[in-house]
Amino acid sequence: MIDVDHQINAVTRKVGTTTLEAGTARVVTVSQTYATDLDDLWDACTSAERIPRWFMPITGELAVGGTYQLEGNAGGEVLSCDPPKSFSATWEYGGDVSWITVRLTAEASDKTRFELEHVAHVDQERWTEFGPGAVGIGWEMGLVGLFLHLTEGDAVDRAEAMAWPLTDEGKEFTVKSSERWYQAAVADGDDPEQARAAADRTTAAYTASE
Repeated sequence: MIDVDHQINAVTRKVGTTTLEAGTARVVTVSQTYATDLDDLWDACTSAERIPRWFMPITGELAVGGTYQLEGNAGGEVLSCDPPKSFSATWEYGGDVSWITVRLTAEASDKTRFELEHVAHVDQERWTEFGPGAVGIGWEMGLVGLFLHLTEGDAVDRAEAMAWPLTDEGKEFTVKSSERWYQAAVADGDDPEQARAAADRTTAAYTASE
């Protein structure tokens, strides 16, 4: 069982933009502090043996210049690695290429902050249709898996994790996460009415509702 309100409140969300060689890109950032030390969180995020315990099965060479593939999802190339503080990689899915950077910061001997930044070229039409929640909610579900793994020590049951978004608890989580991403979009300057419509469409997509 997940304490939905506690998990929603534990996450920090931010929306912004950055300039790349190919033009302006959207930036979605999600972060959460976990009750573990820096080395343990680094291992959970970079070990091919541990990543499947909370995220997805992964294959490839998890080293700079190596490529990886998440089962049934994205793949890409590892671009940089600074243990135990950060790594970056391309995120290639459905013919699109974007970029992720994970940063870990020790806040105490037994508390470490996880931050993931996802940078992508998103055209205005697509952004207006779905907003940041399309990516943000998915990453937040990953943070739930990481929380469960670090708290309980066991591997998250993949079948249960796949089914969870369509449970009552999972839908409650999606609705509340989507609302927070709507707020982050408005805080970044998006038109409130358009941002609301985008959030509603994203919520419907995740909860399989009309």
